[in-house]
Amino acid sequence: MIIAEHLTRRFGNRLAVESLSLEVAEGEVFGFLGPNGAGKTTTVRMLAGLLAPTSGRAVVAGVDIHDAQRLRPLVGILTEHPGLYEKLSAWHNLKFYADLYDLPHAEAQIEKYLRLLGLWERRFDPVGTFSKGMKQKLAIARALLHEPKVLFLDEPTSGLDPESAKTVRDFIAQLASQKRTIFLCTHNLYEAEQLCTRIGLIKQRLIKVGSPQQLKRELFGRHVVIDLKEPIALTDLQLPFVRDVQLDGTKLLIQLDDPEAQNPVLIKRLVELGAQIQFVREQDRSLEEVYLELIAEERR
Repeated sequence: MIIAEHLTRRFGNRLAVESLSLEVAEGEVFGFLGPNGAGKTTTVRMLAGLLAPTSGRAVVAGVDIHDAQRLRPLVGILTEHPGLYEKLSAWHNLKFYADLYDLPHAEAQIEKYLRLLGLWERRFDPVGTFSKGMKQKLAIARALLHEPKVLFLDEPTSGLDPESAKTVRDFIAQLASQKRTIFLCTHNLYEAEQLCTRIGLIKQRLIKVGSPQQLKRELFGRHVVIDLKEPIALTDLQLPFVRDVQLDGTKLLIQLDDPEAQNPVLIKRLVELGAQIQFVREQDRSLEEVYLELIAEERR
C-alpha cells in the first residue's frame, strides 16, 4: 500500500529525511517513531502529497506521490495541529471538507463519524467551545470523511487527557480491525506497542523496522526469570543451550534461544540441583527500552 524508495528531503542545507526506503502492507498499522526533529512529520507530508521530495520516489495506494491530484482523495491525514474553523460548528466544519471532496451522501457520512466519535449531540456547537480531545476526534472524523485507503496520523493523542487518549486509541484499533492501512507517528511508546503490527525508528534515516516483539528479541535476546524459594549454588548448571546466567538472591535470570523448547530441560536440571521453584516467566522488555537502546546506538 505504501512503497518508498530512497525518499530524501532537504530544506536548504539541512537534511530532514535521508534516503528512506520502506514498505507498508495493506491493512497494516505501521508505527513511525523518533525524537523531535527526526523527520517523521516531513515523511508524512511527502507520502501524503503535501510536500515534494528532494529526491527518491514513493507510491501510496498505487499512485505516485508526485501526482497529488490523484493521490489526495486516497489518503486522509491528521496533523499534530488540526486547524479546524473554530467559529463554525462541528457539522459545518465537516460539511466544508465534504464539499471540497465533492462527496456524494455527504450528510450521511458526517452523521456516521460524528456518532462514531461521540460528537453527535454537539454537532451544531461552535468548535471553539470544544475541549482539545473533542477537537482531536473531530479532526479524525474529517480525515476519514471521504473513506481514504490510507490514513496518516501524526501524534493523534498528543496533549490529551487519559480518557480522551483512550477513546482515540480505541477508535484507531477499531479502524485497524477494518483492515485500513494506518501510518501512525507517535511519541507514545505504549500506544505504538498496543496498536502497531510493525514499527520503524527514524532519525533522519531509517534505523530499524520490525514488530515490537521482534525488535526486543534482536536487541536483548530472550531471558527466563525463575523465582526460587531460597538461593542455590549454580556451579553444576551445565547445559549447552544456556547463554548466560545471573543470580540475584532468589531471582534467577537465564538467557535462552528457545524457551518454549528448552524450559522443560532447564527446569528438570534445576530441580535435580535442589532448586525450589516458585514461578517461571519470560522477561518482558518494554518498547521504551528498545527505543532508547536504538537511539543510543545511533548516537554512538
